[in-house]
Amino acid sequence: MTPALASGRLAHNVLHFARILRRAGLPVGPGKVLSAVEAAAWVGVERPEDFRAALQACLIDRADQRELFDQAFRLFWRDPKLMERALHALLPKAPGRLRGEDTELSNRLAAALAAPSQRSAAAEEHDTPVELDAALSRSAREILRTKDFESMTADELAESKRILRTARLELPYVPTRRYAARTTGRRLDLRATLRHSLRYGGEWIVQRKRERRARPSALVALCDISGSMARYSRMVLHYLHALSAQHANVHAFTFGTRLTNITRALRHRDVDVALDEVARAVPDWSGGTRIGACLHEFNRAWARRLLAQGAVVLLITDGLDCAEAASDLGAEMHHLQLSCRQLVWLNPLLRFAGFEPKAAGIRVMLPHVDRFLPAHNVTSLTDLARALAVLTDRTMH
Repeated sequence: MTPALASGRLAHNVLHFARILRRAGLPVGPGKVLSAVEAAAWVGVERPEDFRAALQACLIDRADQRELFDQAFRLFWRDPKLMERALHALLPKAPGRLRGEDTELSNRLAAALAAPSQRSAAAEEHDTPVELDAALSRSAREILRTKDFESMTADELAESKRILRTARLELPYVPTRRYAARTTGRRLDLRATLRHSLRYGGEWIVQRKRERRARPSALVALCDISGSMARYSRMVLHYLHALSAQHANVHAFTFGTRLTNITRALRHRDVDVALDEVARAVPDWSGGTRIGACLHEFNRAWARRLLAQGAVVLLITDGLDCAEAASDLGAEMHHLQLSCRQLVWLNPLLRFAGFEPKAAGIRVMLPHVDRFLPAHNVTSLTDLARALAVLTDRTMH
């Protein structure tokens, strides 16, 4: 052990800081903690920026984790009264702004900082008899269903994932070219009628009817996994895993800078194993977005085999394209719309009441979709079945 760690409590503080990050939902394991302790010993705390960069390099590995790390670092290493000020700002309701800070404290970090206090309070009141009233238990669950994924704590995200695993989606039925005998059918089955008339000397006493067979429509999901969609795409993948367990004709793709087919990975019964396989299969997680190029690859390689039977396409993205020409994106969207039965765009940006399609990519994509829906909370995902039913009725009739 180096002198810097042996003489002070730097190692203990680094360990405590890593525990806060883990409670906030970041994947900080023992290996990362050991690397952070060793890096802190070599860098020291004399130069705060070097110390912060060393911890960041050891404890996080994705760009979308930086904001949460920076907030935790500011609070833990620069505020001498961290817990008192943080808890005062956090409890009992939504987190406010700390004095001298310009950004709002993350709810995930708020729950991580409040966790030790809550556990100690629960231990002190363990022997006190408490009467429980479940009258408001449903309202708390309803609040969770309408809460934005981006503002959820780690515990709320875990509960939302459990809700999404039990979600049901009845896919719309589409008619096929084949017919089946139906007593209330609209078409006369001439062959069956003639065969039945032989029993009565050729008299058409009973007319046989037939109707087109219907089968559940295929569902194809194209999920954006860029940095701006990281939190929402993870929740959508939990929802798609539940749908894959219910229906055999659900196909899922992720796209950022490239297109990846994750249908086989989502077939695994265990959701954690399935998402681990998705993480290994996807090389461009939390990167940039090239929507036009990814849609071009899908239209060229997958559209004919997956959309030929009237599939419904879910396009889950915020529409923030980083480097695509508007003409290319518009042409690919037009091709996709003509290839599928329905094109539904799920956009988390619709969570804002004053949302306006100002981005060039969004303006180009909007004319080519059949429905523009939000996808920022549990309710918006579970209500998808109702939206698909409305779309199917409109097109069939």
